[in-house]
Formats: sequence, C-alpha cells, structure tokens
Amino acid sequence: MSSSVDAALPAPAPAATEALRPAVHYTARDTWLNDPNGLVYWGGQYHLFYQNNPHGNVWGNMSWGHATSRDLLHWTEHPVAIACDDAEDIFSGSVVVDHGNTSGFGTPEEPALVAVYTSAFKAGSGHAGTQAQSLAYSTDSGMTWTKYAANPVLTRNSAHFRDPKVFRYEGASGAYWVMAAVEAQEQKVLFYKSHDLKAWEFLSDFGAGGPHLGRPGMVKWECPDLFPLPVDGDPAAVKWVLIVNVNPGGVAGGSGGQYFMGEFDGVRFRSDSPVEEPSWLDWGRDCYASVSFSNAPDNRRIIIGWMNNWDYANALPTHPWRSAMTLARELRLTTAGGSARLVQRPILPAAGERPTADAAQVRTGPFALDGSGVDLPDAVRGQAQVMEAEILPGPAGQVAFHLLGTEDGSGGTVLSYDAATRQLVLDRRNSGNTGFHPQFPSVEAAPLELEDGVLRLLIVVDHCSVEVFAQGGLVVLTDLVFPGPESFRNRLAATGGPATVRALTITSHS
Repeated sequence: MSSSVDAALPAPAPAATEALRPAVHYTARDTWLNDPNGLVYWGGQYHLFYQNNPHGNVWGNMSWGHATSRDLLHWTEHPVAIACDDAEDIFSGSVVVDHGNTSGFGTPEEPALVAVYTSAFKAGSGHAGTQAQSLAYSTDSGMTWTKYAANPVLTRNSAHFRDPKVFRYEGASGAYWVMAAVEAQEQKVLFYKSHDLKAWEFLSDFGAGGPHLGRPGMVKWECPDLFPLPVDGDPAAVKWVLIVNVNPGGVAGGSGGQYFMGEFDGVRFRSDSPVEEPSWLDWGRDCYASVSFSNAPDNRRIIIGWMNNWDYANALPTHPWRSAMTLARELRLTTAGGSARLVQRPILPAAGERPTADAAQVRTGPFALDGSGVDLPDAVRGQAQVMEAEILPGPAGQVAFHLLGTEDGSGGTVLSYDAATRQLVLDRRNSGNTGFHPQFPSVEAAPLELEDGVLRLLIVVDHCSVEVFAQGGLVVLTDLVFPGPESFRNRLAATGGPATVRALTITSHS
C-alpha cells in the first residue's frame, strides 16, 4: 500500500473501504487530511507534513500530520507533529533547514528544522479571531517540535492572513529569508524578508485585489509558492514561478491551482502576464494546495497537492480514512510554442529500482485502432496501473480510454481526445459511486495541441483516482473516482475513423 504506520501509533481501526485505498498515493491510516505543508528533504528522507484532524475523518482540530518516504511513493506515517490546542489551530505553512543557524534554534553543525505556520487563534488566546505566522523548531530531524515562546512572529491583525511559504533568497538584493503569504480574501500574495526567521519586514505584494476572473463567489487565494526554474535546463535563462491556489474559482470548478511566470528581484514579483490571465497547474477537479519541497536533492523542484476539492471534500465515500495526496511531480520549464511552459512529470518507480514481483508489464508495438477497440489489462486490487501511450489519431473523431468499467462494458471513467475540438476530456459521470454529493459527477476538459500529429499520454490509475499527464506533462488532469468492486475492465477504442497506436506500455505497481 501507499503508507505504513509508525510503531508508535496505535493499530488502525478496521477500514470499510480499503479496496479504494490507493497503492502509490499517500493516505492517513484512519483520519482526515487536507493541504500538504512543511514539505522538506532532510536526513535522507522526504518529510510530508499536512493538515490533519487527529480525532476524526472530517475537517476540524487542524494539526500537522507527518509522514516520511525515501522514494516519494511509499510512506510511513508518524504521530502528529504539531498539535492544535486551546489557543490555536495549526494551519498551513512550510519548513526550512536553517543551515546557517540564523534562528539560533540549532547549531551550524546540527541545523534545526524550522516550521513557519499559521496560527488560527481561538477565543481567549489574546489574538482571538486573527490568523498570524508562528514558529516551531525541531532538533531531531522533524520527529518532535517545540513552539517558539514569542509566537506569533508576524501579524496583520487580520482574519485571513495565512499559508507562509519560506525560502532562502540569495541574489543582487542580498541574502535573507523570504516569506510568501496571502491575504486570502483580498486575493493578494504578500512578500516579507527576515535575517533570523523571527523578525519580518514587508517587501511588496502581488495580486488581483478584487473580484477574480469574473467568476461568482468569494474567491480566496491560498497556499502560495515562489521559486526559480531554468528554461530548458539553461542556468542563464531563469524564470520565477509563483503558484497561487484558489478556492472557489478553479478552472474545473471549486478548488484549483494557478500559476504565474515572471521575475523576482528579491523584493517584488513581476508577472509576464496580467493577473487576470493565470495558467493552470491542473485542469481536473482534484488537485489543490500544491506546494514544493525545500532542500530537495540536486535542486529539483518537486510538488505534491491535495487530491480533493472543497466542493465535496467532507463527503467522500471512504471510511475511516478520508482524502489522499497527489503523486509527487517534478517541475521543469520547457520552450513550447515559442514561450516557456511549465511541465509536470509524476515520480514513479524506475524499471531497475523495483523487485520483479512488484510490477507486471505489457508492451505492444504499432497497431491499428478502430471502433471495436482493444482490451487492456484489468485493474488489480492493491496495484496502481501506469499507462503510457503514443497515438496518431489521424482522421478519428475521438480516441478514448475506458477505465475501470464493468465486465459488460457499462460504466467507468472515460478519458478521450477529441480531434474536432482539440480537447482532452475526462468524464467521470458514470465512474461508480457519484451520488454522495451533487457536485461530484463532472466532465473536465483541457485544450491540447498534438505534436507532429502525435498524442502522448501518461495515465496513472490508482483505485480512487485518475491522473493524466499529456504531451510530456504540458497538460495535466486529476480526478477522483470511486468505482465498485465489479469495475476493473480497461479498454481503448477509436470512433469516427481509424487511429494508429504507435506505442503502448502498461505497468502495474504496488
């Protein structure tokens, strides 16, 4: 499975929906989780902290859960890292390795991990009704945490000031810590700097400052992240990427992740595009609060998102666990269509790094595809399927993967490319259990251009989710699905004319 339980934790309760628990995505053993936060690499392990209700499987009692992994696929869950108390809930934030011991919480030889998190203050706390930024530190590689006695370290006396993402900046303006946080309902990212992680100075802000993109409702900006990436691997051609998650207002409805590209000089972020014209991290319904790991090896930029949507998050039909994380995704910038574009590639087991028993693989060469279609390997409980395809749609009106359908061909999730509209479409209206919430049945669509007539897809099907990476990760779609036990059939077919499958590889992972 995707996670194991630390020996210090009690045995999990019997799970009524274990068949839906993913194989290579993180889930908590028997509680609620939402936004990933505090992502950091340290001590040879990736640390995933996340919003967690230690006492139930719906949102509440916000604390930081904790899990670790060496491969970003198989996780060990640990006891709650930073717990809520009578004074505060522990909302989202970030963790940095304080290599220079700027905070004084560790030593230069043994640096502390420092968590910068949002205190959501409760009645009687002295800061009731406000959200402010606080610190906690760990000197035992993230296993135990101490809250800083002088918290909060930064406040605006605001009810919606949250989600600090901190990184070390070194450039023309100097060397210091930078924090990106949000005034959520003002739709602004605010930047601050600090030399010791304790005293913060305002730098600038970036945002819409009003009704966003013409969509109805109060759009909140949340969970920002700012980082540089080289274009096409060229260290002399660097762009800065600012991720801003929104809820509501996502491209597919409800929660979603947007990003801007531009320049950051250590003080101000300047976007290459108007704030009203963001790009989308994911065109599906179920990728939110994506943020990146700090201190990752080889300066890799790796993100994880919450695989859910606030429209129906508390109603997901799983018990006792509820909600999962997306796969970890490595980000790069590549030139496409004359401009820099963000690409996402899921981190999956390499063929030489897994035991033979851990994977079953099917490869096929070129073949013609028509309306009769071809059967693909069935889904198997306890395993995720990775499907990689290169298809020449040609005159075909539509090429479609029918995923997790029933034996008689009814139901299932349909991923299709429509040549007329040049769209990639993910339809989960007949994917299984869709009646638990009226907003769950949906069809998602993303614009997609072929490359020399070729459709390239990487599809990860893992029990309760479908993640699609098209054209090398230029277009991404993520949706939850809840198929019944009889839904395990997979097929590929073309309608409106013949197509050619140039290559197809299907690999199973546990």
